[in-house]
Amino acid sequence: MALLTALIPVVSNADDSVIAKLFAQQNVEGTMVIESLKTGQTFVHNATRARQPFSPASTFKVMNTLIAVEDGVVQDEHTVFKWDGHHYSVARWNHDQTLDSAFKVSCVWCYQQIAHKVGTDAYKRHLKQTDYGHLQNEFDVTTFWLDEGSLEISALEQVDFLKKLVRHQLPFNEKAYDTLQKIMLVKKTPSYSLWAKTGWAARVHPNVGWYIGYVKTSQDTWLFALNMVLDDKAQLPLRQTLALEALKAKGIID
Repeated sequence: MALLTALIPVVSNADDSVIAKLFAQQNVEGTMVIESLKTGQTFVHNATRARQPFSPASTFKVMNTLIAVEDGVVQDEHTVFKWDGHHYSVARWNHDQTLDSAFKVSCVWCYQQIAHKVGTDAYKRHLKQTDYGHLQNEFDVTTFWLDEGSLEISALEQVDFLKKLVRHQLPFNEKAYDTLQKIMLVKKTPSYSLWAKTGWAARVHPNVGWYIGYVKTSQDTWLFALNMVLDDKAQLPLRQTLALEALKAKGIID
């Protein structure tokens, strides 16, 4: 019983009123989980939704990058993906990419090239070994992280995955960790550094927006995962805005 208790995070407020107010101000339905790596102190808005799994969309690029480097599909952040000339609706995808740029602009066709090379069996093995989300037995290898129901993960599970990532407790080599850390870095200031990834599950209804990552300060490392209902494409910036406002409200970043 003592061991079980030790494994349960210290929840400061099961329905954090400060974060709830931020969501209410934007009239957004969603959830956010913030957890201290050092103490396990956890802030949760909408605990019910935090346990609900959704398609990870482009947040899966965090895991996918680790797999790609581990399996030798890409060498490092400089690996080049050649554009085939097809014009995509996202203009930033319409040229050659590196792994670094592909991650930052969420280039779907780049990671589909990776998926073809990784293959179905390897994905099943890696996701089972890392206990990442819930993967169906049958899935399309080039779209499963985008399709409704093929692969799903909750906000709480995202935070658990990030915790293992930061602690290097996942079965990947150091080159994989180092490469991901380089391309996932969003911001570095004198007081904190932010590593994060957006996601937009546009094939599910209603659409789901994600922002996951971690913040390192001089005192601690804080893991976070936000997801929200997206009623309109214009709401996409709210993923980062709400997450950063919540981190500020909790005194984690300035």
